[in-house]
Amino acid sequence: MSKKFLVCFIFSVLIANSFCLDNTEKKLDNKVIDSQRTFVIAGANYHLNLNPHTAGYSNEAQILNGLYEGLFSYEPQTLEPIPALASEYKISRDKKRWTFTIRENATFSDGSLITPQTIIDSWILLQETPDASYASLLDCIVGIKDYREGKLAREEVGLKARENKLIVQLNTPAAHLPRLLCHHAFSAFLGTEGKYSGAYEVSEKNENYLFIKKNENYWDKDSVSINQIKILFSDDIKENSWLINTGKADWINGSVDVNALLNKNVVRVSAAFGTTYLFFTNRNAPWTNPELRNALLTAIPWDELRKGNLIPATTLVYPLSGYPPVEGLTYSCQEDAIEMLAEYRKKANLPETELLELSFGISNNNFMKEIANVLKNAWEPLGVKLNISTTPEDRYHSSIPYWNCDIFAYSWIGDFADPLAFLELFRKDSTLNQTKWENQKFEELLILANETTDYSERHKLLSKAEQLLLDDGVIIPICHSVSLHAINLNAIGGWFTNALDIHPFKYLYFKEYTPPSAPNIVKKQNSETLG
Repeated sequence: MSKKFLVCFIFSVLIANSFCLDNTEKKLDNKVIDSQRTFVIAGANYHLNLNPHTAGYSNEAQILNGLYEGLFSYEPQTLEPIPALASEYKISRDKKRWTFTIRENATFSDGSLITPQTIIDSWILLQETPDASYASLLDCIVGIKDYREGKLAREEVGLKARENKLIVQLNTPAAHLPRLLCHHAFSAFLGTEGKYSGAYEVSEKNENYLFIKKNENYWDKDSVSINQIKILFSDDIKENSWLINTGKADWINGSVDVNALLNKNVVRVSAAFGTTYLFFTNRNAPWTNPELRNALLTAIPWDELRKGNLIPATTLVYPLSGYPPVEGLTYSCQEDAIEMLAEYRKKANLPETELLELSFGISNNNFMKEIANVLKNAWEPLGVKLNISTTPEDRYHSSIPYWNCDIFAYSWIGDFADPLAFLELFRKDSTLNQTKWENQKFEELLILANETTDYSERHKLLSKAEQLLLDDGVIIPICHSVSLHAINLNAIGGWFTNALDIHPFKYLYFKEYTPPSAPNIVKKQNSETLG
């Protein structure tokens, strides 16, 4: 789903109130279509990029999945891929030729047809777009990587249109392809603002809110219950809590004060398929050396580094069913670290008294400052000085490619339920690779994993690749992601807790529901807010 570069925040209020991870809501039969009332969502006030080829934040992904659609879309409860613009598909015996049938009634919001050539043009545009992080995820298609790098003509790419069929020729089998193609980056999008392929289209937008309305030219418009959605951009957790308490908002995405909620049953907390971690950039010597990196990792007091997080992470990939265990980073010994560094100094002919410096680029918030302080104190006894530089949170990710630091932080939620959603970030030629780390054995394991059609074998190969990454000292796992929402599932249907934290707008609907009256409490809270 999307890459989600948000710094992991700590839900201490949830710990204090002992909330459990939410159970998946069971869809009720009493579906009531009230298309006239506006559905209101309030969420974090991050910079909003509505270009599906370059957007990267989780709040953007949530919206873009409503505005754009590709060959597949997410089933709202399981997030399994279901046919969208493609009504059906066939796979050849060698698993390398996929033939998709495009729906005859598929159109953009302006009424223009979506054809197989539209999908080809959209994917080619993705390859041509600067800062299109997800472009390399299509490298399984014959010739597309070489086209992106200017080595091959467009007509030589393994994409062909024949009447209502899209034919995709792959380099190797790719069993994960349908899951991958649910992502908004691979939607029907020709670069034209205001031309949408999904269930909704933008009707009004400013710095405070976004209005989207039902796309009347959408192929499946009869399945869309809600005519209009208003998305408020707000980091004011008290105000957002008041909005949900008074019924002025239907769903709060993340930014909410749990203690201020009148109905604690609206809280939805769940583990997400994501990890917050630090990574070495491999830009500057001597930090390109794995022995040196591992000396630093051995000195880290892991419990202190990860304290306060609901789900501490020792590995990169959040554990999936059937994914073999990987030996994570837990061992800490200051004496061993000092000895390891001394051995490196001898090999590199560095004096014992020479101070080694490395830089840590962080976003300007307390969470990252605390992380940096733990590392600084752990590494000083080794003769290593950590220099810390900061940038505003809304500019952090875009700054990384041009910021000459040795360590950065990422918070990543997998865009499809497969370990490759994480490991792709470290593949040599990936457009997602910010570390510039290269390992031939790692590359070979990813290739073998993509070639097999046996999911058990695929997971074994990918777990070996992850182990190589951890053993090479490239990353420092901090915590696995947790999602927080406030939504009354007695009043709202079509919303389900899931690992990717994606909730397609298309399936939302109002239920027949009479809220309990609490006028005095609400009135008191309202007056306190205003006063």
